[in-house]
Amino acid sequence: MEPLEQIRIQKLQQIKDLGVDPYPTYHRYTHTLGEVVKQFSVKTVEELDESHHRVRIAGRILTNRPFGKAGFLTLSDGEGQLQVYVKKDRLPERDFQLYKLLDIGDFIGVEGTLFRTKTGELTVLAGELTFLAKCFLPLPEKWHGLRDIEIRYRQRYIDLVVNREVREVFVKRGVIIRELRKFLDDRDYLEVETPILHPIAGGALAKPFKTHHNALDMSLYLRIAPELYLKRLIVGGLNRVYDLNRIFRNEGISTRHNPEFTMLEFYQAYSNYTDLMDLTEEMLTGIAEKVCGSKVITYDDLQIDFRKWTRLSMKEAILKFSAEKIDEDRLSDHAAVEALLKHLQAEFDPKLPLGNLIGILFETVAEQHLVQPTFIYDYPVELSPLSKRKASDPSLVERFELYIGGMEIANGYSELNDPMDQRERFLSQLRERERGDEEAHQMDEDYIRALSYGMPPTAGEGIGVDRLTMLVTNSASIRDVILFPHLRAE
Repeated sequence: MEPLEQIRIQKLQQIKDLGVDPYPTYHRYTHTLGEVVKQFSVKTVEELDESHHRVRIAGRILTNRPFGKAGFLTLSDGEGQLQVYVKKDRLPERDFQLYKLLDIGDFIGVEGTLFRTKTGELTVLAGELTFLAKCFLPLPEKWHGLRDIEIRYRQRYIDLVVNREVREVFVKRGVIIRELRKFLDDRDYLEVETPILHPIAGGALAKPFKTHHNALDMSLYLRIAPELYLKRLIVGGLNRVYDLNRIFRNEGISTRHNPEFTMLEFYQAYSNYTDLMDLTEEMLTGIAEKVCGSKVITYDDLQIDFRKWTRLSMKEAILKFSAEKIDEDRLSDHAAVEALLKHLQAEFDPKLPLGNLIGILFETVAEQHLVQPTFIYDYPVELSPLSKRKASDPSLVERFELYIGGMEIANGYSELNDPMDQRERFLSQLRERERGDEEAHQMDEDYIRALSYGMPPTAGEGIGVDRLTMLVTNSASIRDVILFPHLRAE
C-alpha cells in the first residue's frame, strides 16, 4: 500500500471518530452544479445578495485551498464546476473539523448561500457539509492532468475525472448516436435486434471470434455483421430496418481498428445504392452541423466541408490520383495491373483475381487523397460477394464506400437478390477459403432459402460509428472515442 493511501485511510478513521457516517444514504440535492452555473451565472452581485438564494449541491473535490480558519473548494459533478467558500464561523464545529480532513477526490454535499467573490466568481458560502464518499487514491496533479496514453485508456474512469475534453468527446458520441437513430426513425425505419452469436460467420469479409455452446454442442461466432439477418427481415416484409450495435472482428488493432466496435447497419426495400448515397449525404451533413455547429469542421488540421460531396467510380479515382498517367484500358488487363502494383512496390498476391488487384491499386494510389466527403462506387464483383451486378458491366457491382478525412466511413450497395447468383458467389467464396482465406464467406443455406422466397430490390449500408465520432470530434485514434478500448493484459 502506498503511503498516501495509508494517510487517507487514517483520515477516514478520523472522520468516523467525528461521528460522521463516511458512506451515508444519499439525499436528493436541489441542483446539479451545471444547473447552478446556468441559472445563476447571469445574476449580479446585488441580485445574489438580495435573494440570499440557498442551494444544496454535491460533487467531487477537485481543488482545496485552506487559509487557516477558511478555505476555498472546487467541486465537480461531471456536468459542471462550482467554487465553495468554507468559513469556520459559518459552519457547525464538527463540519469545520470535517473540512480539515477532506482530500482531493472526496465526494461531499454542501448546503449554503450563493454569492460572488471580489473577483466576481459565483460561489457557495457553506453553511453545512455532508461527507458522501472517500477517495483513497490521489488524482493526477491538477495542472498537468492525465497524459499517459496507456493509463488513460486502462483507467478511463480517472481520465474522465481529470480531462474535461475527454468527457466532451463521449457526450458528443452520445449525440451522434441519438441523431442517427432520430434520422432513421423520422423516415419510418424500424430499429431491430439481430443475434450476436451466429452459427455461420457471414455478412462481411472478416475473421470472426469463435466460441462453443455447451448445451447445443455447436460452434458459434460473434457477429462480424448483422447483414444477412437484416435482409431476412426485408424478405419478411419489414421494408425499412436498422440495427445499431456492436460488431466483433478478430483482427489487428490500430488507430482506426478495434476488435469490438459499433456499427449502424440499415436496409431499405425498393431502392438502390444511389438512393442511399443521397440519404447518407443528408444524414451526415445534419450530424456534423448538430454536433459541431457548422457544416465545415476540422479534422487532423484539415477543413472538411460537408457542403461539397464528390462521387467517383473506383477506376476514375485510380486514374485521377495516380502519380503516373495510366491508360484506362490497362485496368482491364491482369498482367498490366500486376505490373503497376510491382512498380508501386505494393504488397499483393499475383494469384488474386483482377478485381482484387484493382482494389489493392485503389488503396495504394487513391485512398489517402480522399479528404473531402467522397463516394467511391462501382466495385469489382470479386470484392463484393453480396452486391448486385451492374447491368451495363457484369464485372462490377453496385457498391459504394464513403471516404472522409482519408478513411472509410460507410459502405453500401444494391443488394444481390438473385438466389442462384448468390449461391454461385458463396461457392466462389468457399474456394477462396480452401486456398487459405479465413475472411471469405461460408455457405449459408438458410439465407439462400430466404432469398428463394423472393426479396424486393433493396439497398443496404453500414456506417462505422466510431470512425464517424473520430471525425466530428477531431480525435486522432479510435481508442479516443471508445470508452474502454481493448489493450494487452497488464
